[in-house]
Amino acid sequence: MASANPYLLLVNGPNLNRLGVRKPEVYGNTTLAEIVQRVRAIAARYQVDVVDFQSNHEGFIIDFLQQHGPGAAGLIINPGALAHYGLALRDCLEDIALPTIEVHISNVHRREPFRHHLVLSAVVTGQIVGLGMAGYELAAEQLLSQFMHNMKEG
Repeated sequence: MASANPYLLLVNGPNLNRLGVRKPEVYGNTTLAEIVQRVRAIAARYQVDVVDFQSNHEGFIIDFLQQHGPGAAGLIINPGALAHYGLALRDCLEDIALPTIEVHISNVHRREPFRHHLVLSAVVTGQIVGLGMAGYELAAEQLLSQFMHNMKEG
């Protein structure tokens, strides 16, 4: 990391690069770039940087997390479809052991049955499901306020 500031990781999985275009009736019209800017604005209030990454490939996401996870203040991850079958990603999250909030824009529990099972559940700190783009903002506020609390305590 080039910056001396602490940093928050923001990771988005398969197809999330298509936000704003793909199924706006499900995912809305907000683009991924707009989400990143919203999270950066929240992090700036805490004097924390954001390192963001998106990939359609599980291995690239794992490589990114293994490289940038150590030392991060926390992780916001929208794994996309990897949430339902990404066991290698699950193992990576367990290994890096960061405070992690899994975000899903839509309420996956009200969608197709295959979306109801979330394999990352046991290794993330929490999940925000079905609150649209606000889920990212809520995740950032929670992780950063907890990070600052821990910094004062520790």
